[in-house]
Amino acid sequence: MAARRMDRVNALLRERIGEVLVTELSDPRLSSVVSVIRVVTSSDLRNAKVYVSVLGDDGQKQKSLEALTSASGFINRSVKKGIDLKYMPFLVFEIDDSIEKAAKTIGLIDEAMASDSPDQATP
Repeated sequence: MAARRMDRVNALLRERIGEVLVTELSDPRLSSVVSVIRVVTSSDLRNAKVYVSVLGDDGQKQKSLEALTSASGFINRSVKKGIDLKYMPFLVFEIDDSIEKAAKTIGLIDEAMASDSPDQATP
């Protein structure tokens, strides 16, 4: 039962943080495309890791992470207004590059499939 509650809290935080990033946060360092991928909250609800995906090169990712880290207090207060929790977790932002890794893996598989196709067609 506790796992279901944590999943609901994580989903609620992910949704609300995403809303704050889109509607309330305006930092020039922040990339135009920042998505909250997942939130992992500690069992005592005191800390939460927020995994974000940033579209851009490594420099843009680093700048966006710095912007999110410096605005974490503002984000925390804004999220707290829309959520009724006994404790509002301290937010720690991290870059999640799993989408990029998956895209590279799919590209490699496609290349391998394309290079194997002519060999199989020839008897």
